[in-house]
Amino acid sequence: MTQQPETIDWGPFGRPLFDDEAAKGLSRVGVIDVGSNSVRLVVFDGAARSPAYFYNEKIMCALGAGLSETGHLNPQGRVRALSAIRRFAALAEGMGILPLTAVATAAVREASDGPDFREEVLRETGVKLWIIDGEEEARLSAQGVLLGWPGSYGLVCDIGGSSMELADLSDGRVGQRVTSALGPLKLREIKGGKKAVKEFVRETIARLHNEMGNETGMRLFLVGGSWRAIARVDMERRNYPLTVLHEYRMSSRQISKTAKYIDQSDLQDLRGRCNISDTRMALVPLASIVLRELIRVFKPKDVAVSSYGIREGMLFEQMPRALRERDPLIEACRFAEAKDARLPGFGRLLYDFVKPLFPRANWQRTRIIKAACLLHDVSWRAHPDYRAEVTFDNATRANLGGLKHYERVFLGMALMHRYTSKTDKTRFAPLFAMLDDAQIKDAQILGKAMRLGAMLWLSADEPPGVLKWNSRQRTLRLVLTEHARPLFGEVAENRLNALASALDATVSFTFKK
Repeated sequence: MTQQPETIDWGPFGRPLFDDEAAKGLSRVGVIDVGSNSVRLVVFDGAARSPAYFYNEKIMCALGAGLSETGHLNPQGRVRALSAIRRFAALAEGMGILPLTAVATAAVREASDGPDFREEVLRETGVKLWIIDGEEEARLSAQGVLLGWPGSYGLVCDIGGSSMELADLSDGRVGQRVTSALGPLKLREIKGGKKAVKEFVRETIARLHNEMGNETGMRLFLVGGSWRAIARVDMERRNYPLTVLHEYRMSSRQISKTAKYIDQSDLQDLRGRCNISDTRMALVPLASIVLRELIRVFKPKDVAVSSYGIREGMLFEQMPRALRERDPLIEACRFAEAKDARLPGFGRLLYDFVKPLFPRANWQRTRIIKAACLLHDVSWRAHPDYRAEVTFDNATRANLGGLKHYERVFLGMALMHRYTSKTDKTRFAPLFAMLDDAQIKDAQILGKAMRLGAMLWLSADEPPGVLKWNSRQRTLRLVLTEHARPLFGEVAENRLNALASALDATVSFTFKK
C-alpha cells in the first residue's frame, strides 16, 4: 500500500513542493523584457525550483541605438519592438497565460518618448509595460542569480545595451545597488574613439567602486548577453569541451587573454565560429573593455557566468519563500522523476540504497548522488542502444541550476554507468577530462550501484534491502528483504559482482529472515 506524502520520511532533502498550490500557480509564467538591445518573451514552467523554459524567443530591436544623441527611442527599433510585443501577446493568449508580466529597462526609462511608447504598447497589444529604474533592474537581476545559486554572496554585474548595473549579494539577500551608462550601445556613441571610451569606462567604474563601498575580492556573477558572448569566445579560445554558459567560470587572467583575442580576431570569422549574432558581436569589443576594467578594479576571486537574470528574477519574485529556499538541482530532478520515471518515488529509496558506499561524501557530493538517483530512470523512453548517451547528454546540457560544469560531467558519467559499462569509446570522452581519477571512479561506482538497485524495484515506498560497505576490509555485502528474493536473479548477481569489482572488494549477499 502506497504511503501518503505526509507520512513519508523524505530524509535530509525535505518534502517536494511542486504539488503545493502555491507552486502549481507557477506552472506557466510569461514575462517580457524590453531591453535597449532586444525584446524577449520567456514562458517558464516554474512549478519546480529550477524552471524549464517552456517558450523562449528574442528579437533584436536596438531600441536604445542613438539615444544619447537624439534623446528618443530608435524609430526603426520602436516599430520592431511594438511588432515583437504584439506577436508575444498573441502567443501568450494562445498559451492561455495572460496577463504577461512585462518590464522595460534603460532605453525606455531614459527616452523622452518612453512614456508615449508605453501607452502605444498598451493601446495596441494590451500589454502593460512597467518601466523600472536602474536600482530595481539591478535587484531583479540579482534575484535571478539567486534562482540558480540560493544563499549566494558576491557581486552581480548585469550589462544591457544602454546600462550596466551592480548589486551586492550577501547571505542570499540583495543589498547595495548602483547603475551606470556602461552599456555598449551607449559607449558606441562616445566621441573621440577608443581612447575616449576607455577613459569614460575608467572614470565610471572608479565611481561605481566607491559607491559600492570599495569592495574587492568577491565572487563576480556576470549577467547579460554581452557577457555571455564574451564567455562563448573564451570557450572557443580555450577549446573548452562543454558549451553550456550557465555556471561557466573564468579567471581574471583568462578574461584578459580573451579580451586580447577579441582585439586581434576577425569579428565575422569569430562570430561564425562562436554562433553569435551580428548585432551582438558588434558590441562585444566594447563590452570587453568594460569587463577588463571591472576585473582590474574589483579584483574578483572568481567569475561565474549566469544565464539567469532579470527575467528569472521576475519569476523568483513570484515564488513562495519555501520554494525559494529549496535546492534548485534537487527540486528540478524530483520534478523530472515525477513527470518521466516509470516508478516515481523510487529515486529516494535508491539514494538510501547507494549512500553507504560514500560515507565521506560532503554535502556537495551528496546532492549530486541524490540528483543521480532521482534521474536514474527518466530517460527510459530512449532507444536502448542510445540510452546511456541520452542520459549523459541530458545531464550535461539540461537547464539545471546550482550545478558546476564538472558536476554536470560527474552526474552524466554516473548515469551512463547506470546503463552501460562501456564508456571508453563514447563521443563524450573529451568531457571526461574535466574529472580527476578519483571522481571518475566514484561516478563509475555510483552508476554501477544504481544499475544494481534498478533490478530490485518493489515499490516506491518499500526498500528492497541494504548495501553494507567496509572500506578498510574491502568487503561489500548485500542484504535483501525476503520480499525481494525473487528479484535477485542471474543478471542482478552479475551487477552486484560488477559493483564489487569497481570497489576492488570481495562480495557476499544474504536475505533477511
